[in-house]
Amino acid sequence: MGRTQHTPLFEVRADIRLSAAPYEVYAVVSDLPRSAEWSPECTGGTWVSGEPATVGAVFRGENRRSPNVVEWAPVVRGTWRTESQVVAAEPGRAFRWAMRDSFGRAQQSVWSYEIKPAGDGCVLVHHFLMGAPTEGIRSITADLDEAEKRRFFADWSAKLAKDLQVTLLNIKAVIERK
Repeated sequence: MGRTQHTPLFEVRADIRLSAAPYEVYAVVSDLPRSAEWSPECTGGTWVSGEPATVGAVFRGENRRSPNVVEWAPVVRGTWRTESQVVAAEPGRAFRWAMRDSFGRAQQSVWSYEIKPAGDGCVLVHHFLMGAPTEGIRSITADLDEAEKRRFFADWSAKLAKDLQVTLLNIKAVIERK
C-alpha cells in the first residue's frame, strides 16, 4: 500500500464551536445509543457489557450505509453491526472508542471527541484514526491493485471528513436546541 509503519491509513478531524459547557457536551457525545441523532451512518445501538460510557464498556452499534457511498469500492452497504470498546472516558474532556475485531479485540481504529473550553462554551473536536488495517479494510482492499488502493484511501478519507463535519453540525443542533 506504499505506507510506512508510522503513517496512519486514515486520520481525519473536524471541530466546531458550541454554546454549551464541556460537561454538558460530554454527557451527550458519550451517550453512544443516541448516535442516531447525529451520525450519518450509526442508527443507534446498545451497551452490551460494562458500565455505560466508562473505559472497557462495549457498545454494539447498528449502522446503515447508502449504496452510492464510494460506489466503485467493495464496501459494506445497507445495514450492519459493529462492536466498539471505550478506551478513554474523561468527563468534560475526552471520549474515545476503538472498533473491535470479530474476536472482540480492540483494533487500531479509534473514534474520539475532544472537548476544550472556549469562552462561554467549548470547541468539540471529532477525530478518527486508523493506524493499521482493520478486518474490514483488509477485506475491502484484498482484491484491489495499488492504484485502486490509493484511490480507495483518498475517496474514503474524503467521505470520512465529510461525515465528521455532518456529525458535528448535527451535535450542535442537538445541544443548542435545548
